[in-house]
Amino acid sequence: MISIQVDEAEVRKMCIQKIDELLKDFDTELVFWDSKELRKRTCMSWNTIQDTFFFDPRFIKRKVGGKWYFSARATRSFLEEWLSEQSRY
Repeated sequence: MISIQVDEAEVRKMCIQKIDELLKDFDTELVFWDSKELRKRTCMSWNTIQDTFFFDPRFIKRKVGGKWYFSARATRSFLEEWLSEQSRY
């Protein structure tokens, strides 16, 4: 018979470290989103985005040429706040 002892605290620490690494990689993956990426990340159509939060003054966006760009970090933060506000209604 084989007996294995696992230090749960150490396993938890290793998991948290790995998750932190993956999140850092994910966050640095994109600096900004375009409208296609925004639609993908929100699972919303362009019309729904415009009808719900696009014109909210807190939603930071820039139009360069004919294309909209959004700061990935600022947009993620805004969307999390916006979504939490929606559950209040």
